[in-house]
Amino acid sequence: MQVALRPVHDSDLPVFYRQLNDPESLRMAAFTPPDPADWSAFEDHWRRLRASADVHARTVLLDGDVVGSAAVYGVPGEREVTYWVDRAYWGRGVATAALRALLTEVPERPLYARAAADNTGSLRVLARCGFHETARDRGYAPARGAEIEEVVLRLEE
Repeated sequence: MQVALRPVHDSDLPVFYRQLNDPESLRMAAFTPPDPADWSAFEDHWRRLRASADVHARTVLLDGDVVGSAAVYGVPGEREVTYWVDRAYWGRGVATAALRALLTEVPERPLYARAAADNTGSLRVLARCGFHETARDRGYAPARGAEIEEVVLRLEE
């Protein structure tokens, strides 16, 4: 299994869109766009990300196939990581390998991450990559239509 990152191509967007609209993935991610099925909003979001100097966005490849995305975004000192891996590859180390590769490409620290408190898979990925819980918060999760608990994590080194 070879996980690699590369810049996002236009041809990746339909794959990302399909992944975003998987009901189980949406529920687990929780903090998603209000209407994930809105292609125009999705396309605009990715256009802004790819044009921003404050975003380091990558496509996640597994043995050459597009299986997700990973990014660092935000202002210095408050930058966050985010990632999404196709549900078919959960539990296989893909997200951990992708996040480790992203952290190598973006060496600045600290970095932050957020995950729904019940998203044990994502919390495990973040812990394996050196993130530590710093706080708990509550926020509205569009994919769940409710306010839920969120874990805030930080990576120092």
